[in-house]
Amino acid sequence: MAKKSRQIVRRAVHTRIRKKVHGTPERPRLAVFRSLNHIYAQVIDDQKGETLCSASSVEKSAGIGSGGNIDAAKVIGKLIAERAKEKGISSVVFDRGGYIYHGRVKSLAEAAREAGLQF
Repeated sequence: MAKKSRQIVRRAVHTRIRKKVHGTPERPRLAVFRSLNHIYAQVIDDQKGETLCSASSVEKSAGIGSGGNIDAAKVIGKLIAERAKEKGISSVVFDRGGYIYHGRVKSLAEAAREAGLQF
């Protein structure tokens, strides 16, 4: 039997996580996606089905040269926390997107916590 690719396994894990993690207007979901070269974060209200704010390493305003490292993830974590606070959001549910809580995902979460978001 052929092995499953990492992407297929991650999507299965993400589907299992999404059965349990839901964003509400009071406590929206902070979703993380990481690619090889960039990292993205969104604060989502699942009941309305809308993105409240977002940040990514692709943005010119973030001032990041390369988004594929831990330092870039820390900058994006701080940026998403600041944007969420501007919208009046202080508490979120963290959705790691099927990724292991390690490296870039962990540093983004810790930077968001340090900037004032509560998980």
